[in-house]
Order: sequence, then structure tokens, then C-alpha cells
Amino acid sequence: MKLEFTKAFIKDYRKLPSSIKKTTDKNLALLLSNSTHPSLHVKKMNDPRNIWEGRVTDSYRLTFQIKGDTCLLRRIGTHDMLRNP
Repeated sequence: MKLEFTKAFIKDYRKLPSSIKKTTDKNLALLLSNSTHPSLHVKKMNDPRNIWEGRVTDSYRLTFQIKGDTCLLRRIGTHDMLRNP
């Protein structure tokens, strides 16, 4: 599987503290190798666009969509970000 990033994800990522960026990078590698790993807490959101959320830390989440062999990363941030995935 390969990763693609929305402009919103890139903008969100750039604003993150460096420690969260480091954890995000580690968790993205884990997402690609084992999307069902328990530490990611991946679950489908209640959204008609088939958007999923995963945990970065206790306070940070990321949203994504799976399209074929591509994982499209949509947003990353605190729980407030989940209102607009």
C-alpha cells in the first residue's frame, strides 16, 4: 500500500509539535504494515465518504480513506479536527 496526502493533511502536519510528528511517522509505518494493530485504534467514522480514523496519541487523531492500494491521509490533529474529517 502507498500513501497519498491531501493539502489539508500536509498543512495540519506542518503545525504539529516535533514529538507528535515523530510519533505520527512511526504510526503511519505501522498503519501501512498492519492497519489492525491495536495501538492504532482504527475505526470507521460515521461519514458517507468511507472515512476512517486512527490514533496517533491519546490527544491526536488522523483521518484517512482507503482507495484500492492507496491510503489517502486527509487530516491530522486533536479531537476537534474530527468534526471536519
